[in-house]
Amino acid sequence: MAIKIDHIGIAVSNVADALKIYCDVLGLKPEDIRMETVDEQKAKVAMIPLGESKIELLESTEPDGVIARFIEKRGEGIHHLAVGVKDIKADLEKLKAKGVPLIDREPRTGAGGHKIAFLHPKATKILLELVEEGH
Repeated sequence: MAIKIDHIGIAVSNVADALKIYCDVLGLKPEDIRMETVDEQKAKVAMIPLGESKIELLESTEPDGVIARFIEKRGEGIHHLAVGVKDIKADLEKLKAKGVPLIDREPRTGAGGHKIAFLHPKATKILLELVEEGH
């Protein structure tokens, strides 16, 4: 199933401000970072490459967005862990068959156009995202 840690999602109030800090602390160049808005998730995203994994900074674009609600309840910080998988549909079917609680029963489109799905924290004690590699 999981083949690697794809990224760690971090909820921030302001992506541009957080990006300056991460670039300074990690010695990264802004031109290496992919920025986009994911309308379906009401989020502005900055993907920071780090070796084979990434740090994903997430800023809500709407006051009722998932990230805004997360920050309101818990403050800025780690939002989720994403693992790369080869066949997200097959993995979701296996998880459903095992009775694992899922937020997404079918894949949806996430940052970078990747197929993604979230498992409910009841299953793993954290918000876990599956990301299909190669799409």
